[in-house]
This record gives sequence, structure tokens and C-alpha cells, in this order.
Amino acid sequence: MNESWTQAAVIFIVVVGTLLLLTILGLSITGFRMYRADKRQTVHSIRRNYPIIGRFRYVFEHLGEFLRQYFFAMDREEMPFNRAQRSWVYRAAKNVDNTVAFGSTRDLAKPGTYYFLNCPFPTLEEDAAQTQPIRIGTHCRIPYDAPSFFNISAMSFGALSKPAIQALSMGAAKAGCWMNTGEGGLSKYHLEGGGDLVFQIGTAKYGVCDEQGKLDDAKLKALADLEQVKMFEIKLSQGAKPGKGGILPAEKVTAEIAETRGIPEGLASISPNRHPEISSIDTLLDFVAHVREVTGKPVGFKLVLGTTHWLKEFCENVNARGADSAPDFITLDSSDGGTGAAPMPLMDSVGLPLRDSLPLLVNQLIRNNLKERIRVIASGKLINPTEVAVAICMGADFVVSARGFLFGLGCIQALQCNKNTCPTGITTHNPRLQQGLVPDVKAIRIANYHNNLVHEVESIAHSCGVTEPRQLTREHAAVVVDGGAVALNLLYPETSRRLKPEIMEKGN
Repeated sequence: MNESWTQAAVIFIVVVGTLLLLTILGLSITGFRMYRADKRQTVHSIRRNYPIIGRFRYVFEHLGEFLRQYFFAMDREEMPFNRAQRSWVYRAAKNVDNTVAFGSTRDLAKPGTYYFLNCPFPTLEEDAAQTQPIRIGTHCRIPYDAPSFFNISAMSFGALSKPAIQALSMGAAKAGCWMNTGEGGLSKYHLEGGGDLVFQIGTAKYGVCDEQGKLDDAKLKALADLEQVKMFEIKLSQGAKPGKGGILPAEKVTAEIAETRGIPEGLASISPNRHPEISSIDTLLDFVAHVREVTGKPVGFKLVLGTTHWLKEFCENVNARGADSAPDFITLDSSDGGTGAAPMPLMDSVGLPLRDSLPLLVNQLIRNNLKERIRVIASGKLINPTEVAVAICMGADFVVSARGFLFGLGCIQALQCNKNTCPTGITTHNPRLQQGLVPDVKAIRIANYHNNLVHEVESIAHSCGVTEPRQLTREHAAVVVDGGAVALNLLYPETSRRLKPEIMEKGN
């Protein structure tokens, strides 16, 4: 017995020793090759001067994103969204207790910080009113009575995965809000949930173009015949990349996405930087009128403001043509909007943020008596109740969010959207990673996030003494500037009077 144990021990030691020697030999050979490669290459100075060791720089650089997020960054330090903002969305989506203790961690003296001006006699619960639908497209054959002021912004199939689109579609139906398809066309997964849809016509016109890349009226009419498709949005520009079209890397153009968009499989999908047919205010209004005539449904456009002098001429042209010529809505994106892929100079440095552009747009519409005709939809980094309520105070009729709903799906801000390696399965087409996202479960979280955000915005409205959020105006909020806080109606004085949008009961 002892001999057998001794033999087994000897064999074990020999095997382990051999494996160890082979491992050391393999590592030595690999290290030698890496050393020689580093010394001979002429591109990377660090690797040439510090062979092998210099390679760890890239590892630490990559890991730094994750270490900062979980270990080093304070709750309100990170960009584009800090831990406090993300945590609120996660708790709202899971429908767990969203109260906090001991005091705010927000720097209340920092310029740009918003306050709401509560009244001494807040609205009682029994006096509160449920936010009513607002009609979009009063001059259309088939107007849309939009039930919620908070909706899902444009995210295309391709930029997002199949299960992500399915979860958002089902979640929108549960929440009673609309979902924008993004510029990638209408897939069967958008329709699965049964919710309201806004079809976006991007500059490449995916899903509604002919072989020459021009708008195909027959395809447009076929989409309009779908009851779920409630509106059409013409994309002029996007907050994260104004002046550049959509970018979908080749590795994300699968056979299914290629079929949906009508493009070759496996090739990068790069949209033009603008619609060739739209080169002026007049051609923009002509395009809006054409799409509305073909579809019979509300039509508007999406843009991020940069120069603003053209707004006055735009409004004058609309009034000269008549109210029928006006777009039914304008979606105003912010320069700090997000996307899956964009050049850094455009993402960082082009366009106006929403806090500056929204009052400019709303004021111009008011001056030209168009605010009741053209609904304003605010977009861009609006994921928490504070930002949504401020946008309504400034005159937005609706707010849409993309990244808020991505956090609701479970996004961890890994910043891998453009690499097809999203660890949560949201922006990847890798089946192994997609299996982590279960649409039926995430749809509930999407609805929870929507409903809890709406509830919190209603709470803000009640604190200000009004019965529902759309009664909020610029008198109800202030922002910190150098020297103290200033009420929004003093900072942007054009709308000191209360706006009263036409409230429509759904179905009227």
C-alpha cells in the first residue's frame, strides 16, 4: 500500500514538474519573442525602450475605465453619467426603495445646478391630476394623441441588439409610451411588443429608400398603414455628431440587420451627413409636407441647434405658407447627447447643449405664435426626474431619453457600444453576450423606470403647487450661475406667462 502511494506521489511530482518546466520554457520563449518584437518595432516608443514591461501600459489603460467606475470615482464625478444618476435609474427600474438618507451629495452651489421653487401650499394628493394625452398633428388626417410626456428616444436595430429592441418594445407597451425606431429601419422586433412607434427617416432612408437611395413613397405608405406607427421623424442631425450621419461598424451589420436596412451584409453602414433633398428652409418644409401627404400622420424633424439665426426665417416661412405647412413637432437634441459611435471632436465640441438651445427654440416659436401648432420634444442626457422636469419648465411638451432606458435595460456604462463587445448584451450581436439579456424580464424594468420617473416628476410639480407636470413653467425653477441662483423666467424672460398646450383626451 505504501509502495503504491509512493509511486503515485513520484508520478505526480514528475508530471507537475514537467508541466512546470514546460510552462517556464513556453513563457521564456514567448517572452523572448515579445522582447525581440518590441525592440525591433519602431511605432511604440514605450515598448521599444521598455520591452515587455511597456505592454502593461495598455492593460492598465484599459482597466482604468473599470477601476475608476467601481473604486476611485466619487458618486458625482463620472462622465457622461455619474454613479448617483445611474443608481437612481437602476433602483427605479427594479422598482425598489428610491429614498436616500442623511442629506444630498449634490453640490448645490455649482453653476448649472437646477432648483425647483416650491410653494408654501403644495398640491394635495386628492387634488393632483393625471397627466393627459396631448395631440400631435392637429392638421393631419390621422393625428396622434400621445399618452405620456416621457418616451423612448431613437435607437436603431443594429446599434442595439435583437433582445434589447424586444425588451424596449414590450416595455413601451407596458408603460404606455412611444418608442422611436432610430434611423435603422423598422424590424419585426419593434412590432413584437405592440407599443406605439415613431419611425425615423435618417439621411440614408433605411427601410424607405429605392435602389437609387431616394425616398420610396410606396414603402413609406406601407409603413404608415401599420397602426403601431404613429409618427414620422425626419432626422436632420444628432446631438453627439451634428454634421455627420450614422455610423454602424461592419462587424455589427449582420444578415438580419442588412435585410432590415437594405444594405450589404458585413460592410460598414455610413449614412450621408444630410438629406440631399433638404438644402434650405423651403425644401425642408416641402419634404415635411410630402411625407405627411403620403402617410397622413404627424411628421416632424430632429436636430441639434448650433447657429440660431435661421429660426426666425423658419418661423416666418411657416407663417407665410400657413399653419398646414408647419412640422407637427420638432425634436431638439442636445450637444451632450449620446450615440454608439461618433468622432470625438463632434461629440465634444459641436452644437449647443439643451439648457441653451431649448429656451431659444421655444421663445422663437412663441414670438411667431407657433408654440401651440408645433410640439417641442426635448432630448439629450435627460435620464433623471430633475432634468426632465426642467425641460418641461423651459417649454418642452415631451421628453425622450435613450441612455436612461439603456440603464433600465442593465447598461453599466462600459463604453463598448462601438466594439460589438457590450458585456450586458445591449449593443452587441454576439449571441453569447446577448443571452444575458432576457427581454421579458427587462421589459418590466423599462416600464418601471418610465412609471417611477413620471411619478417623481409629478411629485416635483406638486411641490411647486401645480396639479400636473405640464403646468410647470419657468417661474417654477432656478439655475445656479456665478453669483447665485436665478429663476429661469428671469434668465430666459420671453415666456414669463404660463403656456397652456391644447390638452386632448385620447380618442377625441
